[in-house]
Amino acid sequence: MNADTKLVEIKGIGKKTFEIFQKKGLETAGDLLKYYPRNYEYYDDPVRTSEVPAAGICAITLTIVGNGSTVRAGAYTITRFHAADAAGRIELRYFNSPFLVKTLRAGSVHVFRGQVKHYQNGKLYMEQPVSYTPAEYEQLRGRWRPVYPLTRDLSGKVIIRTLQEIIESIPPQEDYIPEKDRQELGLYPLWDAVVKIHFPASREDIRQSRRRLIFDEFFEYIALSRQQKLSSLKIRNERPLLKTAATGRLIEQLPYDLTPSQKKVFQEIEDDLSGPYVMNRLLQGDVGSGKTILAFLAMIMCAENNRQAALMAPTEVLAQQHMEKFTAMVRRYHLPYHPVLLTGSVKGKDRKQAYQEIADGTADIIIGTHALIQEKLTYKDLSLVITDEQHRFGVRQRESLAGKGGCIPVLVMSATPIPRTLSIILYGDLSVSRLTDLPANRLPIKKLVMSSADRGKAVAFMLREIAKGRQAYIICPAVEESEGMDLENVTDYEKKLRSCVPENIRIAKLHGRMRPADKERIMNEFAAHETDILISTTVIEVGIDVPNATVIIIENAERFGLSQLHQLRGRVGRGSGQSYCIFLYSADLPQKPKRLEILEQSNDGFYIAEQDLKLRGPGDVFGVRQSGEFGFVLGDVIGDADIMMEASRYADKVLTEHPERIPAGSKSVDFRSI
Repeated sequence: MNADTKLVEIKGIGKKTFEIFQKKGLETAGDLLKYYPRNYEYYDDPVRTSEVPAAGICAITLTIVGNGSTVRAGAYTITRFHAADAAGRIELRYFNSPFLVKTLRAGSVHVFRGQVKHYQNGKLYMEQPVSYTPAEYEQLRGRWRPVYPLTRDLSGKVIIRTLQEIIESIPPQEDYIPEKDRQELGLYPLWDAVVKIHFPASREDIRQSRRRLIFDEFFEYIALSRQQKLSSLKIRNERPLLKTAATGRLIEQLPYDLTPSQKKVFQEIEDDLSGPYVMNRLLQGDVGSGKTILAFLAMIMCAENNRQAALMAPTEVLAQQHMEKFTAMVRRYHLPYHPVLLTGSVKGKDRKQAYQEIADGTADIIIGTHALIQEKLTYKDLSLVITDEQHRFGVRQRESLAGKGGCIPVLVMSATPIPRTLSIILYGDLSVSRLTDLPANRLPIKKLVMSSADRGKAVAFMLREIAKGRQAYIICPAVEESEGMDLENVTDYEKKLRSCVPENIRIAKLHGRMRPADKERIMNEFAAHETDILISTTVIEVGIDVPNATVIIIENAERFGLSQLHQLRGRVGRGSGQSYCIFLYSADLPQKPKRLEILEQSNDGFYIAEQDLKLRGPGDVFGVRQSGEFGFVLGDVIGDADIMMEASRYADKVLTEHPERIPAGSKSVDFRSI
């Protein structure tokens, strides 16, 4: 067996199970090795009912007292058992599991594992605890068990069994980092890290395995980025653009004045495009700071020179919104440009026509998604590439689009606030511009931090805004209920909300497990005000711009990183009306979390990012990472800042002493190269 072995060829994986793996993008042994646990469960010694913790998971050895009973509650059934140990009694509750009355019989002894809660009268109960025989639990006691992102038809047991088969069958190979360097860096061998990230023997195994794999992610990104900078340093601009009066005329016609930092940044972009060296610039600006109009002005400058400019967005919804804004501007100001939209949804004759207009130069402004870098697509004279939310695109994707026009200017935009110290590392191949002020027509978002015990007040306020014709987001950290995770989840939240709001309120839910087409449809419907409330996971963090949305409620806000909370907050405040962000933290917490106090104090994303770095500190192993940023699978640019700095220093050393060791592909995640 090797990393390319199809999962269907592995013992115990039939055609049906293989199809389920495929739906999650897992086809080979190497794919599954990269499917890292999202969490771990540790099987502690059982405690007595008098020793249960105030929060968290525990195990208790209990004797069933009497027979269980089942009652119907609407569409559900609730099965209850009474159980006890020498220290006290506890109630066990299960939903839609009446068959358990035949398993949990009076007098039988089991180990129950779950979260213990208190009724108002102080009595204890557990909901949906997992039960084990004492012998079964003894086999697990003292061990760490990985928890994977699952689907309804794919169990953790199947994943674990398949991974064990793979790891036993693939022989470990030589690490691409020499042993001497690994010892100096304090890194696990790569194969050890791969094995122990899935099957740790200790908390230290989890920490060190994660650290090694994150180091590789950062090392590859930084090394490739700096290689690119070395190869493109001071490349002569053979075809500089001429500055044009058209951009100045448009700026004068806009219904608002550009901010001082917008004027300064556009001057930098103009100078780059007309200067002696090819532009390679990053535009950083908070949500709502006005990056898009600067991108449009740069594209107009390009079109005025009879060239083509392309803007690539990470989602179809965002690409469509850019297209609508640019087209509206063309109509309003009678501009002589021909924009074309190209996304995966553009099919048949429309796609063929778009390809033709791009190839013959009829289209001078091209807006789209990854479709812009398809091999079949040719440009007549592509002379400017802009990528929006640049961390959603890898270095190679940006290079692919830039390569459509040879050595051409690149402008990358990002609303992700990154501390200056880390920006220097992450954006080492780019000149950096920053927008530091908001347009005059944007009101600061009003923030409120509340305990989830006051959720009713937050929902009532949201409904008052909806009654005014506004819309709202509700963000939950989980998709559905998960054992051991006392978190609000999208699935149950939608059901609860529908039961307590007027029937005319239109509610939709959104999460990352949905098919891409369904996600795009739901976001489009929300953007068109066909729904009033969108209950979502952080999948809406980037890629949706709805000026009519004025309220966002973020549940379990203590579970997110500061920078991610700031990014989520930026989903509102995109119109001229007053917007509100309500952070709800768990009522179980004794006081308001410090990170939420920081968000109450400031709207400055860069200040917040700096505070996040100070507050969390590097190496927060079990904290909730800011998922998705820069395409890293495990790495968090804030929480893992110390690993990033080590990877940066090592990348400099290798580039200087052994440039041939820089991975040509994704060596950090390609287990054929271990």
